[in-house]
Amino acid sequence: MVEALRSGAWVTRERMRLVALAVLVASAAAIVYVLATSDGLNDFMGRPLGTDFANIYAAGTYVREGRPDAPFDIVLQGAREQALFGATTPIYGWHYPPFFLFIAGALAAMPYPLALAVWQATTLALYLLALRAILTGSTGTQERPIGPDRLWLLLAVAFPAVFVNLGHGHNGFLTAALFAGALTVLDRRPVLAGILFGCLAYKPQFGPMVPVILAATGRWRPVTAATITVAALTVATIIVFGIDAWRAFFASVPFMRIVVLEQGDIGWHKIQSVFSWVRMWGGPIPLAYALQGGVAIALAAALVWLWRGPSAFAPKGAALCLAAVLATPYSLDYDMVVLAPAIAFLAADGLARGFDAYEKSALAALWVVPMIARSAANAVLFPIGVIVMLIVLALVLQRSARERGTNAPWLSPRRALR
Repeated sequence: MVEALRSGAWVTRERMRLVALAVLVASAAAIVYVLATSDGLNDFMGRPLGTDFANIYAAGTYVREGRPDAPFDIVLQGAREQALFGATTPIYGWHYPPFFLFIAGALAAMPYPLALAVWQATTLALYLLALRAILTGSTGTQERPIGPDRLWLLLAVAFPAVFVNLGHGHNGFLTAALFAGALTVLDRRPVLAGILFGCLAYKPQFGPMVPVILAATGRWRPVTAATITVAALTVATIIVFGIDAWRAFFASVPFMRIVVLEQGDIGWHKIQSVFSWVRMWGGPIPLAYALQGGVAIALAAALVWLWRGPSAFAPKGAALCLAAVLATPYSLDYDMVVLAPAIAFLAADGLARGFDAYEKSALAALWVVPMIARSAANAVLFPIGVIVMLIVLALVLQRSARERGTNAPWLSPRRALR
């Protein structure tokens, strides 16, 4: 068993196809069941179809009424959601900066089912296009592209995080597409890369690692473009929505920090972070912040070491995606869609240059883990998603250390496996 895990020989093409097909069929059947048993806009459990998309749509209705500050008031937001979906509807809070109100307002111009379908279909298409750019070598960073092989499409669509995101009507596809898109054009079109990175400001908890690696590697054009993009979006929101939307946003931050994050109102098992791990085990809030902060600092240092070194671009891109998810205390299982670009980068690199020991097995685990991350954490109080992400990142760093002719202390060097 150890040898099979080391070599990854068990990760065969046929096995990948069969597992992906099984996940795809089971997930599609679950979606059909939810739709078939729905009652109007709600599923059989009385929740809005797309659950969390309810907060986007409700916020958008306020935007269209000229009240863009209202979504940040949890009472008003909850009242609007219950008016739309029924008096027993759980409250889905609005925690995004005003940037996201542009999208919310546009989606609220459609009937709810159509808005949900358009939102998920459009962002899913962007996600797939971004992954295709990585895998076909159109980034200009791979030694050998995947070519015409269509197995990638099955694996990308059947990736369990895809169905977690679809079930919640969430924005994981957009976040993953922005990361992947920016990385694929980073050196060829640095201004465009900066614009895409700047658009990640709609979900700011995933952004801190980006300026670290851009500044550390002297990529000042994307830094400038990202800064201008955020500034332009901010000015646009003030012009369109007024300064009160920003005041309301900042006034809502303490509620989100205390109730949602520190008190775990949504459930510790749903949050895939070191912070949640500590709180899940009963650790105090200061300790949770201290350990999460220590992890973030270590991740930043590791990224700088990796990105300033001679490693190929693919592991650097994968490491940034992994670190972005690991560095924030607030990362849910639907946000694990961002792991797809990491898997794509590492798979393409492994096919081009060979896989190191345990890399195939680790990538298989990274592909599967969104399917069980929430349920495992709920059952055994163990955030397996965090562990798998850390293992994959350690393997990336180990490979870079081996290629530099140095020894990484966390793993012993292994020869490459073809």
